[in-house]
Amino acid sequence: MNKKIIFAILIAFGAFAGGCQNKQDNTDKKTETKDVAPKASLSVSTVKPQQTLLHKTINANGNVAAWQESSISAETNGLLLREVLVNIGDQVKRGQVLARFAAATIETDIAQMQANIAEAQAMLTEASSNANRARSIQDSGALSKQQIEQYITAEATAKARLNASQANLNAQNIRLKQTAVLAPDDGIISQNPATVGTVYAAGQELFRLIRKGRIEWRADLTSADISQIKTGMKARITLPDGSSTHGKVRTIAPSVDAKTRNAVVFVDMPAGSAKIGMFARGDFVIGETNSLTLPNSAIVMRDGFAYVMQVESNHKIKQTKVQLGQRKDDRVEILNLAATDANFVESGGAFLADGDSVRVISK
Repeated sequence: MNKKIIFAILIAFGAFAGGCQNKQDNTDKKTETKDVAPKASLSVSTVKPQQTLLHKTINANGNVAAWQESSISAETNGLLLREVLVNIGDQVKRGQVLARFAAATIETDIAQMQANIAEAQAMLTEASSNANRARSIQDSGALSKQQIEQYITAEATAKARLNASQANLNAQNIRLKQTAVLAPDDGIISQNPATVGTVYAAGQELFRLIRKGRIEWRADLTSADISQIKTGMKARITLPDGSSTHGKVRTIAPSVDAKTRNAVVFVDMPAGSAKIGMFARGDFVIGETNSLTLPNSAIVMRDGFAYVMQVESNHKIKQTKVQLGQRKDDRVEILNLAATDANFVESGGAFLADGDSVRVISK
């Protein structure tokens, strides 16, 4: 009887001990589960914001145009264009012959005028002789006063005819010179509508010339920005193919367009650096400033906004919306960065989200 009682007590004690052990094991497992750190989703390298010297600029758009473009036209009327000696893009010098008109008709007219002058000269000689004889005998009474006046008048008429003939000859000589179309200045031929064999009227355009080969960028600036631009200020101009060149402000328009409220700034460009009519973007350097920047690879664009991925002390990501400023080489200005000494994901931020855990790799 006693043995049965002892055996039952031993079985109950064993069951109690087993239950306590199982409870302890479960508690240890729960504790262990709580202590396990979340698994990192990505290994990243970090970078801190840097102070970078940036140029303070004003951006503008505009067209490339000729500094001055001369229109070269026919000076004579009704002549046939015989030859054209230049093409578009040719560089020419002041006084260089660009084209020639047929001069045969003018040369014929000149020969006729020369004959008229010879005839007028002979008539003047005869009239002068008659007038001189009349004057010498006017006191003798051999000729009436009326006859004497007729001889003197004939002499004056002959002089006038000679002068008119000489004037006509000079006019024809001028026309003969005008059959050669000359460059009014050094420059580059930008347009060449002249066609051999065409009869041109006076004033009809034959060529267009970019004077001195000078070109300029005509930048449109708002009323708010125009006051910050000064003559002589430097500008960096970006052309449609991505290349860039530099220019200098020559002058500023004295008025603002009443419709657009924009003013034009005329910027001298190096000759041959761009083509007339090109659209170009540019910026004017108005000062320098030290600004916080991050590498371009650290910027993540989402839904049209810019973000940076800040790595917090617990290795979790904090997605921060930022406003971007200027760019210099591979760095971007951050305008509203509050955590100036924080660590940010250097690259690969597009694969991360707010709250993700990362493993930081030392450089």
